[in-house]
Amino acid sequence: MEIILASTSQYRKALLQKLQLEFSCHGPDVDETRLANESAKTMALRLAEAKAEDVASHYSSGLIIGSDQTAGLDNDILGKPGNAKNAKAQLQQCSGKEVVFYTGLCVIDAATNKTLSKVEEYRVCFRDLTEQQIENYIVKEAPFDCAGSFKCEGLGISLFSQLQGRDPNSLVGLPLIALCDLLIEFNMDVLA
Repeated sequence: MEIILASTSQYRKALLQKLQLEFSCHGPDVDETRLANESAKTMALRLAEAKAEDVASHYSSGLIIGSDQTAGLDNDILGKPGNAKNAKAQLQQCSGKEVVFYTGLCVIDAATNKTLSKVEEYRVCFRDLTEQQIENYIVKEAPFDCAGSFKCEGLGISLFSQLQGRDPNSLVGLPLIALCDLLIEFNMDVLA
């Protein structure tokens, strides 16, 4: 069965390649604006489902995989910083605190419209960071397209004192363990 990743993210594409499945990518057309009073967890699931649904509407068959990630700190949602100034502010806000990352995942069978979704949580405890450490990190890694202003697969790992969760791939943007669980529900075993 054809697999279509509802994303143009280089990070999600690289993660899905780990499962050694053939797939194509199709960018979704979804407004990612946060709804009023929407929690980080609800937003991640809503956007993952919306992305999968949008791409599924273009196909008569195949498994469509949608994913989205949000980062929650207190009652705030941390987005992609976009530039060094915003990244510095985010990392200062995260310093010494726990941030919860929510990665929404949705798989749709375009032929039957069968849909399965879930949200994976991953907790990140930040070290107490100095202003100089934050500035050095931003210069070395330029994490401007990453929610929370870090790349855990790179130097960003040095920002943390502890990580807690089922699947570290969730932090990069696609929870592969949960995806394997959902694929089995569609009679697709990646080890078959």
